[in-house]
Amino acid sequence: MATRWGICSAGKISHDFMVAMKTLPPDDHQAVAVAARRLDDAKQFANMHGIPRAYGTYEELAKDPNIDVIYIGTIQTTHLSSCMLFLNAKKPVLCEKSLAMTTKEVKEILACAKKNNVFLMEAIWSRFYPAYREIRKVLAQGEIGEVRLVRSEFGLSVLPLPRLELKELGGGALLDIGLYPLQFSMMIYGERPQSIQTMGKVLPTGVDETLVINMKFSKDRLAVFTSSSGLQLANDALIVGTKGLIRIPSHMWCPETIVVNGEERNFPLPKPDLPLNFVHSTGLRYEAEEVRQCLLKGMKESPHMSHAESLLLAELKEEILQQVGVVYD
Repeated sequence: MATRWGICSAGKISHDFMVAMKTLPPDDHQAVAVAARRLDDAKQFANMHGIPRAYGTYEELAKDPNIDVIYIGTIQTTHLSSCMLFLNAKKPVLCEKSLAMTTKEVKEILACAKKNNVFLMEAIWSRFYPAYREIRKVLAQGEIGEVRLVRSEFGLSVLPLPRLELKELGGGALLDIGLYPLQFSMMIYGERPQSIQTMGKVLPTGVDETLVINMKFSKDRLAVFTSSSGLQLANDALIVGTKGLIRIPSHMWCPETIVVNGEERNFPLPKPDLPLNFVHSTGLRYEAEEVRQCLLKGMKESPHMSHAESLLLAELKEEILQQVGVVYD
């Protein structure tokens, strides 16, 4: 039986999620309802993507009994309220990153999921890419020895853009795009860093524009990453071990290619049937399939993006931002 999806919001990322879902077998995944703040927007989205039911409130979506899981694609300042709504309605949830604005909010969401005994996952799609699975395999097999250094960056020259400039819209580079190199380092080392040093530029609106973060882990292992909403960076990554290295040449958060000790390994994505808003977004298919597999097994969280890791990422983001004077209420 197909996993029946409810889509919360009719925005850009929800569009790309639907395009990605269309690359999966329809016997496995079906979008059966969509909700937006305006009914007309929901109807337009439903018509575009062949979704049978459209709602003008999120509460109506939460009450729909014929939904197996909700995808939340709203802006991150609303993630707390949206997650609480659907989790309290006993609906499993896949929520776009960042899961919430603060550590306190993340704890509230995780507690709500536990109380209601329902599945919850932060939608860090990178974790489920075939290229990322290959990286974990390469590291586990010791092909590059013990990792000593991780370097990564994600920067786009997109300002002025209210969504990234205004604190009331959840602005700031770290919560939106800097999360990707941060989670990359955490995936590789699998532990809390012993120390963090941050330097950066903060906009007059009180949010971060460009950050350079150095992290030290046990055994003197290091990670450094750069995050920017004002600078176009190379957006590559490097994992250096005692016996070799892994290079991600571009799009480190959604790669189709990695290079292991000079050997190129390719993982091409399926082609979209509609234009996408974000690069390589058909790769959202992999997180959707991860959710399906977890639900079929009766799991309440994914082993590759656990609740504990979502909480750790929230704590690290908060510490990084506090070092440059950025604090969200």
